[in-house]
Amino acid sequence: MKRIMRAAALAAVAGCWGVAAVAQERLSVSAADCRQMALAHSEDLRRADNAVRQAELDKAVAFAAYLPQLDAMATATYMYPDLDMMGMELQMRGMYMAGISLTQPLYAGGQIKAGNELAAIGRDCAEENRKKTRMDVLADADRAYWNFIAVGRKVRMLDAYKRQMDTLYAQMEASLAAEMVTENDLLRISAKRSEIDYQWQRARNGADLCRLALCNVLGCPLETEIEATDTVPDVEPPLQMVESTAMRPELRLLQKQVEAKEQQVKMARADVLPKLGLSAGYMYYGNVKLEMPTEQGAFTQSFDDGISLVMASLSVPVFHWGQGLKKVKKARLDVENAKLDMQKNARLMSIEVRQAIQNVTDGYRLVETARLGCRQADESLRVTRDRYRNAMCSLTDLLDAQSQWQQAQSNLIEAQAQYKIYETEYLKATGTLE
Repeated sequence: MKRIMRAAALAAVAGCWGVAAVAQERLSVSAADCRQMALAHSEDLRRADNAVRQAELDKAVAFAAYLPQLDAMATATYMYPDLDMMGMELQMRGMYMAGISLTQPLYAGGQIKAGNELAAIGRDCAEENRKKTRMDVLADADRAYWNFIAVGRKVRMLDAYKRQMDTLYAQMEASLAAEMVTENDLLRISAKRSEIDYQWQRARNGADLCRLALCNVLGCPLETEIEATDTVPDVEPPLQMVESTAMRPELRLLQKQVEAKEQQVKMARADVLPKLGLSAGYMYYGNVKLEMPTEQGAFTQSFDDGISLVMASLSVPVFHWGQGLKKVKKARLDVENAKLDMQKNARLMSIEVRQAIQNVTDGYRLVETARLGCRQADESLRVTRDRYRNAMCSLTDLLDAQSQWQQAQSNLIEAQAQYKIYETEYLKATGTLE
């Protein structure tokens, strides 16, 4: 027990050293790197890959129903007392039987073919589900990446804002010492600096949370420091966007669901159709004895022999109180329900695409508006500083101009990051993310 506890303690120490080593790791990634790492790490995607392989195995299993089935059997029997057969005794003390049988279905009412079609549809569904999972992973990676960039840029912007206020505070301290301003002016700047520190700390906390979210998406240790290479999102005017959902895996899955329900109708119909099969076999038995009383004493004869058998079987359902036909009708209603689901969800997907197009268009307009606002805020801050140095405006005007500059910068950062996320959402909505 002590050895186990000592080993556990050593393992814990080693784990702590491992965490300390991981904490020194730094990772520099671009948007493309982020996508590739997310795909390589995603557990959901690996589960989808396993589902595809399972569907391939299901298809192989379904195809085996076309092929003859070979079975072997062996039995051993010890029966006591012996059987009395018209004055003779049949002894089966250690009787054994062994044989093989070969069965080939000739006609199963279309059940085997429908089963193979269902297996093929299941494989296609697994493929489409894997595509959907890949797009979900890519969308999550893009969202985490651009949010991380946006919050990081806000932290740097607030750093610049803090430096501006520190410079202004130093100037006000010098002016107060020369009795050129009042103490109230210095207190107002101190309050503004505290507000900026609060915003900066919130942004730092948000940046750390975004880093953790990005580490989780990439599959990195949570202590990894990440440096994004795409510091400024590349925002270009949106190209011609189409309102098409033909490539969406969700729509194809719904289409495959309708096809699967149609095959279920054939499976139900097969239950009311005849079934024809052919079987052949060979069985060898031995150690069966027949004892007959005679005038000279008991006579015992042993039987050891083999039997060959070829048999054709035909099964025809005659009367089952209409169960088969009711199952067929129920399966047809399932087909109708699947078609209704497809119509409903296809309409919702079309609405989703239109909304995504509108978001991209509006997002680009917001970026352009935010850029204009930044240019205006930069110019306003420059002019206000000059006027303040020349005592042509008040401290309130200067603080307002700096606040407007900070808000304009924040608006631009948010608009650019959100535009990149809108682009990803549009590609996902149209099924063309990859």
